[in-house]
Amino acid sequence: MATNDKKTKGVLVDLTRCIGCRGCQVACKSWNERSVTPTAVSGSFTNPKQLNADTYTHIRFVENEKDGAPVWSFVKDQCMHCKEPACASACPVGALKKTASGAVTYTFEKCIGCRYCMLACPFYIPKYEWSKVLPWVQKCTFCSERLGEDKQPACVKVCPTGTMFFGNLDDVNGEAEKRIKQNPGKYVNHIYGKEEAGGTSWIYLSAVPFDALGFNMKVMRVKHPDLTWNYISKIPAVVGLVLTAGAVTWAITRRMNAEKGDKS
Repeated sequence: MATNDKKTKGVLVDLTRCIGCRGCQVACKSWNERSVTPTAVSGSFTNPKQLNADTYTHIRFVENEKDGAPVWSFVKDQCMHCKEPACASACPVGALKKTASGAVTYTFEKCIGCRYCMLACPFYIPKYEWSKVLPWVQKCTFCSERLGEDKQPACVKVCPTGTMFFGNLDDVNGEAEKRIKQNPGKYVNHIYGKEEAGGTSWIYLSAVPFDALGFNMKVMRVKHPDLTWNYISKIPAVVGLVLTAGAVTWAITRRMNAEKGDKS
C-alpha cells in the first residue's frame, strides 16, 4: 500500500537530542505488555544488546572519536515502517500490511511462521520467538492503535528531550530539511530514511555520520518489494523442483528394484 505523505504519520528522530534515558524503551514495553528478562546471576534487569521479540524499541550506545576526544551517541532502533514495506510484500498470507496511518502492522492469527518477512527486511527488524512452543513474529507496530485514537506513539509521548518529532510524514520530512538548513554544521547532510528503501515513515538526523553509528548504508534507495519478490517468488519453485526430483528418483528406484526382483 503506497502512502500519502500529507496524511500518513511519521517520526523524525533527532539523535543530537537523545540522552539515552531509555524512557522510550520502558514505555514501549509497558504499552505493548512485553516482558523483561532478569539476568541469571543477580536477578536484576539489564538492557538487551539489541532488538528482540520482547524489545520493539532499543537504545544503543555508540562511542567514536573526533580529534582524539570521545564522541558519545545514543541511537534509537525500531521498525522503520517503510512506505512500501518489503516484509508485507514477502508475506504470502497477508499477516503484515501497511495501513493508511503509516504503520506496518502484524496479525498473528494469519501468520504461518514462514519468516519470509525476516529475510525481506533490509533493516533486520522482525524478530521470532524462538524460545516459545507457539512462536510468532514480533516488531514495533508504530502504536497503530494509539494512532487510530489520534494519540502519539508511547515512545514519543514520554521522551523528555523532544528527540522525536511526530506528525504527518510530509511535515516530518519538512522539519528535517529545515533543521539542516537552519543549523549549518550541526548535522551531517543526510536524512536517513528519506530515500532508503524507497522512503520510510521513521527518519533520522545525526551529527555523526550514519555509518559510524551502525546504520545499514547498503540499503538501496529504491522500493524493495519488487526486488524482494524476485527472490522470494523463486522459493516455492525451488521447493516444487526438489519434491518433483524426489518423486522421480523414488519412481526410478522402485522400478529398478522391481526389475531386480523379476530377474531373481
